[in-house]
Amino acid sequence: MGTSYHITLRQPGEEWTEVALKEALDQRLQAFNQLASTYIPDSELNRLNKAPVGEGHPVMPMLFDIMVLATEVSWLSNGAFDITVAPLVDLWGFGPAKHDGKPSDAAVAEALARVGFDQIELDLLDKKVLKRKDLRIDLSAIAKGYGVDVVALWLESLGTKDYLVEIGGEMRVAGLSPRGDQWRIGVENPDVANSDTIPIRLGNIGVATSGDYRNYFEEEGVRYSHTIDPTSGRPITHNLASVTVLDASCGFADAMATAFSVMGGDKTLKLAEQLQIPVYIIEKGEAGFVRRYSSAFAPYLEQEN
Repeated sequence: MGTSYHITLRQPGEEWTEVALKEALDQRLQAFNQLASTYIPDSELNRLNKAPVGEGHPVMPMLFDIMVLATEVSWLSNGAFDITVAPLVDLWGFGPAKHDGKPSDAAVAEALARVGFDQIELDLLDKKVLKRKDLRIDLSAIAKGYGVDVVALWLESLGTKDYLVEIGGEMRVAGLSPRGDQWRIGVENPDVANSDTIPIRLGNIGVATSGDYRNYFEEEGVRYSHTIDPTSGRPITHNLASVTVLDASCGFADAMATAFSVMGGDKTLKLAEQLQIPVYIIEKGEAGFVRRYSSAFAPYLEQEN
């Protein structure tokens, strides 16, 4: 996935050496990469991307499960999350071939015509995916979180009850930390003048954070975020800098964090309250950064003594 991973265990549940456990883990991550990567030419996902339009294409159960989860988040967010947004990401210079510069309105319209999660049909019975038009599916906004879930469930199958699994910043924890108490993590503060993290205390849950404060370009005094709104075809313009989502499924949290980043602070908190999703947001205000969170997030905040 082009990133690093980190795992902490209290007890593996079997007589594993660290080397043997890492080798087995790497094999599973490589298998998952072969499934969901856009960079491996013969990956399962790229075979789907090359499949003919209008024909049901059978895919492996795990890839189908990711597609179902992605579609659920797309509908929940009214299209703010879209796994077909790659043409727009590339157009604005945030894809593999990075470049600066604002594209023309005509180029945006042309790219938008090649985007649309609702142009994908999922055959739940036969595990087939049908594209109604030529789409390029990119799972980078959900794959890391889903990969965390894959590793966590594998560790649980070994009998492991206490673990932290982190891939590229997305994570899932269960049981107790090596200290023998609840896991505690710090959410990064986007304010460069304040390097303090926001401490939260976790139970058995996944965590995903999305932000636009590092990846952007500027042109004629205008700042263009790497977060693209799939409905407008353009970078977001609101002041949401960071959003952290908690859910039992790290894959769901990962996808929702991206959706919320597109939606902006007010819409995020409104939907989070409706769905009872724990969400913590940091927004850019006139006098600095402002923090807000949904009612479901409050129990996870580290209380100061």
